[in-house]
Amino acid sequence: MTVEFRCATARGRGYTHGLRADANRLMRAAGLAECELSLTLTTDRAIRRLNRDFCGIDEPTDVLSFSQIEQAGAKPPDPSSVKNRPGLPVGDVVISIDTALRQAREFHVTPSSRLRRLLVHGFLHLIGYDHERSAADARRMFARERSLAAKMEEKGETSR
Repeated sequence: MTVEFRCATARGRGYTHGLRADANRLMRAAGLAECELSLTLTTDRAIRRLNRDFCGIDEPTDVLSFSQIEQAGAKPPDPSSVKNRPGLPVGDVVISIDTALRQAREFHVTPSSRLRRLLVHGFLHLIGYDHERSAADARRMFARERSLAAKMEEKGETSR
């Protein structure tokens, strides 16, 4: 399993070890332990730029996902069709530490818990889940999000 992790902000450095461990647990819990995932922890400023350039929305967000499973212009994959293949690049998840920390305070959860949830959410988008298509798809995605987060917490100590 390969998780390529990059922390592009000093504010996130204290969370790198735990978030990398969470990403490894996530890949195992999702049954994609032999695939590759890229994860970046960045600032609101940087994620705003990405959001503007790739999504046409000129504001920061909490998490962005860039699937490498989808082909440009193609329909997103069916989540059940993504198979554990050695070296399969699943894609990139980019999380804003600034937004995650604000949300953790707002939701009264630990920063690590919020980062873990954003990681899972972004990962699910990579493999074809989308809560914006329909209410049924949203229910399915959020149920899978809760399930994976629970499996990750069972499989090892949580991050920071």
